[in-house]
Amino acid sequence: MAAAMRWHSIWPIWALAVVGSIVVAVLVPVDRTVWLPIVLGTCVLASFGVQLGFPNQKGLVDRLFASVGGAVIVLAAATVVFKALSIAA
Repeated sequence: MAAAMRWHSIWPIWALAVVGSIVVAVLVPVDRTVWLPIVLGTCVLASFGVQLGFPNQKGLVDRLFASVGGAVIVLAAATVVFKALSIAA
């Protein structure tokens, strides 16, 4: 049951990173990678908010690491896609 609680608090941050990447891709016509650090900062702040909102603080650092680390991986993949699209264009 603890593992379900852990993932329940981590995947929304990853989803926020995916949604943020899509919003940047749709709304920013050029130089999209400039906006990805803003998406990452939003993910970090949201991660702290979500993780500190749980009454059980045991494993806080692990959950923060998983949340932010996953967001970094998602945004790194978005960076690769954005750069490939800019080279192809």
